Amino acid sequence: QVHLVESGGGLVQAGGSLRLSCAASGRTDRILAMGWFRQAPGKEREFVARMRWSNGEPYYADAVKGRFSISRERTRYTVNLQMNSLKFEDTAVYYCYADRLGSDTTFWGQGTQVTVSS
Repeated sequence: QVHLVESGGGLVQAGGSLRLSCAASGRTDRILAMGWFRQAPGKEREFVARMRWSNGEPYYADAVKGRFSISRERTRYTVNLQMNSLKFEDTAVYYCYADRLGSDTTFWGQGTQVTVSS
């Protein structure tokens, strides 16, 4: 099992910035990727960003490209999401996830609320 704990989030005005962090513990060996999804009220969960753990390659959803930046602290199995130029439509619960080689399930954090006021 991989246990994920998120931190950060909160309330910010449009145009502002927030930083989310997610720390993994447990069976962190053979983690393939860590990243973020989000779910707005009444909508399906959607991909935001992820980082391939082997080489640190990032990948972003089109909706956040140029505004969000994902980074990692490799030895601490922590992934961060710097969110700049936030928009009202970025309001959602943000979930950290991890994929691990040999596991047939994706691991999820408990979620953290991000609210952007217009």
